[in-house]
Amino acid sequence: MSNVPDIIRDFDRVPANVVKEASTFQPAILADVAGRRGAMHGRIKALRPNMKVAGTAFTVEVRPGDNLMIHAAMAMAKPGDVLVIDGKGDQTAALMGTIMMTACKKLGIAGVVIDGAARDSLEIEEMDFPVFSVGTNPNGPTKMVPGRIGHPVSVGGVIVNPGDFVIGDADGVVVVEREKIEGLLPSAAKKVKDEAARIEAIKGGDTNAKWLVSALRAAGVLKEGEVL
Repeated sequence: MSNVPDIIRDFDRVPANVVKEASTFQPAILADVAGRRGAMHGRIKALRPNMKVAGTAFTVEVRPGDNLMIHAAMAMAKPGDVLVIDGKGDQTAALMGTIMMTACKKLGIAGVVIDGAARDSLEIEEMDFPVFSVGTNPNGPTKMVPGRIGHPVSVGGVIVNPGDFVIGDADGVVVVEREKIEGLLPSAAKKVKDEAARIEAIKGGDTNAKWLVSALRAAGVLKEGEVL
């Protein structure tokens, strides 16, 4: 028998100063410098496009349509945590709504990412609390099935470990491993600078992608000496 408990209370988190710096970048930039990985499936999106979230992952696994363990997680999470909930992609019942989101905001929880459904979306929008989910459903959940807290979870096709860095905007949600995020920040800053320079060059008329012809040749689309 395993001695690993269903609830793991203690784990390392990304330091607050690193979260603050990393949160200044778009999720797309961080996904790129992380090797184009860590982005959750596009089914998980902001309830409203203007919503943004950044913080440390507080992981929760539930059975579809049951939110018992989410209530337990809320009682345990620390300010700045993002609840990252493996709801198995279920859309038949909402796992959270206005009451729980109001409590999350009051507790200082930075936001919620659910591989499942939410409800009361208009009220949540008025609250200005960031929620990312597979969608909405007016049906309420049950509160009676055990699950796990503080374990690795699979959310939107991405493995999320407790304490990892989580960031989301209108494009979706990206997760970067706790051990890697700080080391990626210089590359992220350089990419922002390089992309801004490229956009300015394009606006000035330099629309030619310098890498394109060699890539087409490597792919066998163009023969040596051929051009577009």
